[in-house]
Amino acid sequence: MKQVLVKKPQDIQIVEAEKIDRPQGNEVKVKVIYAGLCGSDVHIFEGHNPFATYPRIIGHEVMGVVEEVGEDVSDLESGDQVILEPIKTCGECRSCRIGRPNICENLQVYGVHRDGGMREYFVIESDKLHKISSEVTPEKAVLAEPLTIGAQASLRGEVGEGDTVLIQGAGTIGLCCLLIAKHRGAKVIVSDLDNDKLQFAKDKGADYTINIGENNLLDEVFKITEDKGVNVSMDAVGLNATFESAVKSCAPAGKVVVLGFEEKPAQVSQVDITKGELDIKGSRLQTDQFPYIISLLEKNLIDVDGIVTHIKDKEEINDALELFKDNSSRKILIKF
Repeated sequence: MKQVLVKKPQDIQIVEAEKIDRPQGNEVKVKVIYAGLCGSDVHIFEGHNPFATYPRIIGHEVMGVVEEVGEDVSDLESGDQVILEPIKTCGECRSCRIGRPNICENLQVYGVHRDGGMREYFVIESDKLHKISSEVTPEKAVLAEPLTIGAQASLRGEVGEGDTVLIQGAGTIGLCCLLIAKHRGAKVIVSDLDNDKLQFAKDKGADYTINIGENNLLDEVFKITEDKGVNVSMDAVGLNATFESAVKSCAPAGKVVVLGFEEKPAQVSQVDITKGELDIKGSRLQTDQFPYIISLLEKNLIDVDGIVTHIKDKEEINDALELFKDNSSRKILIKF
């Protein structure tokens, strides 16, 4: 069985592993079809992910087909198309008890803290898998995990009908935030430096786009909103400058949703927050968003065509890592 292993920073290999055991009890054996290459995978390879340990099988955006189930599994069967929910929680800490297991004190993410899904097969507990109709193509099904990130951002921002939302960043996560915000009835502004990415965002429903290399972001936002500001401002870039702009772009009673992990302090004035009584909210991973996203995909209620731009065989993982740096790529899939 072949797997993609980051032995240490800057050292990624395709290694042969021993054949895995048959599933027991509530376990399921999955034949991996695709794993999406995410920024966090790249950061683990580069040595910039503060949560990762080595050696590590990467991959948390994973879909496959059930190969075999343990004797206690009744909700899945051989041949089912499934998506990995890549987080393991303790169920006992305060975060888990109040219904926010995505920030569990003992959180472990498959592909970061535990071995992930970039391998031909894996065995896992059945409650970490979600069935999705075979009518949803594998190339679309594998997008479920990043779409849950967008759904969590809209949940945290309480995005609703008639809201105006600013999304900074037109990468995969920004696009997922866009698709969910539009589905929830919002008017959406997307900003980026790349005109091709902005055009794609426009094609996917963005009402307005702003190239911040050619225009002043805040000037354009306040022009669009008739000097009111936005109701929800999502930072899908994760730089100090984008966080600062997110705060300044908000209308009174606005919400700032932060998806990045920048460690350096930003220069944010208290007066902007207090005067407008803004809510500053982090958004990490997701809580209970997979059923919602699967429903949207199965009912074809969101348009994900074109988000996947490249499919690479597992043996081409180094090529995929290089391609990730190319602005022309959106989502790169690794095929197993």
